[in-house]
Amino acid sequence: MADDSPGFDRPGLGFSPSVLAPGQLAWEQGLPSWSRSTDGGIRSDQYTADSLLRLGLGKNLELQFGGSFYNHLQQQGDGQSYSSHGRGDSSLALKLVLPSSSAQWNWAVLGGVEFANGARDFRNMRRQYSLALDANQQLDERHALGYYAQWQRMGSQNRYLVAANYSYALTSLLNVYGEAAVQHDPALGNGSLAGIGLAWRITSRLQLDAWCRHRLAGHADPWQAGLGFAVAFGR
Repeated sequence: MADDSPGFDRPGLGFSPSVLAPGQLAWEQGLPSWSRSTDGGIRSDQYTADSLLRLGLGKNLELQFGGSFYNHLQQQGDGQSYSSHGRGDSSLALKLVLPSSSAQWNWAVLGGVEFANGARDFRNMRRQYSLALDANQQLDERHALGYYAQWQRMGSQNRYLVAANYSYALTSLLNVYGEAAVQHDPALGNGSLAGIGLAWRITSRLQLDAWCRHRLAGHADPWQAGLGFAVAFGR
């Protein structure tokens, strides 16, 4: 790919340990994502059109605006059904690329806040803060490893997620990956999940993606999947 090809945050757990060029803008969009969960015999399916706008501020700094303009929830069980739709919470974050002494390693941190301003069925109980670290180890031209750790705090509760992934470049335009993660929620307990995905660079500024995850153990959505695209504007 061209040297000015941006690193998109979609798809997969974590984010790209790179930032956009100053003044460059990227739009990353779910088309949509889907998740299924079960609780007390009630099955819930949620569809989310998640959006992320990224703006390059400097050589190593980036501003991000996130949210979901549309969500649809469908619940069924015990002879009853419930349906709802509305927008989700919005978020604001800053990404900072950290210095690296090795050409094989890239690092970045992402800190943000998610506001409890979505529709009733699609909002957090209160404002949520997060801090995450993503590292990429480029083994060679085709093989790479990724490592991701995230901390979230809402009220007095802390949530944690740690993930790792392996990616392989089938061609200069098509990349496939596998990932696995463990997570902890103080209210629900521990869980683990694994998934696969692909990213197809149609041009240096346009990418399509598809992904799927499945619960391995503990508390996690039995299934998650999604389609999406990412496009960059500016120099």
